[in-house]
Amino acid sequence: MENSPSKFIVWLQAARLRTLPLSFSGIIAGAAISNISGSFDRPIFLMSLWCTLLFQVISNFANDYGDGIKGTDNEQRVGPKRVLQSGFLSALALKKGIVFLSFVALISVVFLLGLVFGLEQWPLFLLFLCLGVLSIWAAIRYTVGDKAYGYKGFGDVFVFMFFGVLGVLGSAFLFTQLIEATFFLPAVVIGCLSVAVLNLNNMRDHINDQKSDKNTLVVRFGFIWAKYYHASLIITALAASLLFFYIENFTWTMYLPILVFFFLGAHLIKVFRTTVPKDLDPELKKVAILTFLWATLFMISSNYLL
Repeated sequence: MENSPSKFIVWLQAARLRTLPLSFSGIIAGAAISNISGSFDRPIFLMSLWCTLLFQVISNFANDYGDGIKGTDNEQRVGPKRVLQSGFLSALALKKGIVFLSFVALISVVFLLGLVFGLEQWPLFLLFLCLGVLSIWAAIRYTVGDKAYGYKGFGDVFVFMFFGVLGVLGSAFLFTQLIEATFFLPAVVIGCLSVAVLNLNNMRDHINDQKSDKNTLVVRFGFIWAKYYHASLIITALAASLLFFYIENFTWTMYLPILVFFFLGAHLIKVFRTTVPKDLDPELKKVAILTFLWATLFMISSNYLL
């Protein structure tokens, strides 16, 4: 076993806080929509970020646990070593961490929904509570269990739904209590770019995943196919961005988020030129940060409309 750092550092390592910008992107995009509608609320925004942080850390603990006990995290895996793989935490400790954070997340969701709906709107309260429970379930079941959906090739669908559709539309509804057709376009942007991050991860690890029976879409359809799939995700996100800004009558100075796609274009060139999967590792962080940047610039642009 490697020399173990302090327990606090180990739990921070397991939490993988570097993944938070991507998970926050959907909440920020939803808040930007509320700005356009004139219904932004700071306490709701902050509590939404807190709940999202908990969901993401639960997911990271569960991924560490699930991939660790299945043997997917091994010496052939590219990227930073996980804490279970390194022996810094036991499977039992990680399981307890997942249970504890799930309880904290559930309490936090109840508080957020009480803040938004109160008891007067109990049907909406119950609906969003169910969505919160579903989010916790999805965070855990990506890699945990015999029927983990990440091992069956459904990770892309779940990421699009939870990071994109639920993340953006759900948070926008908490502010506005409205769902309009145009709101789906920012959800498509965040959803597609989030799936692009997952796709890069799966491209990077597809050789080891195949040996571990982790049948991601890259394992099913191949490395070359995944490159074209990746391009389609980014092009779809660009098209959805342009269409939303056009429909909302943004002036040219409000098209700031489009600048992100110039960097994503350079990223695509790098992806298509890459032949060694492990060389894609730096691109994961790049796309995650660019997704967060798109959401942040969208928030800034939405302020100009007030």
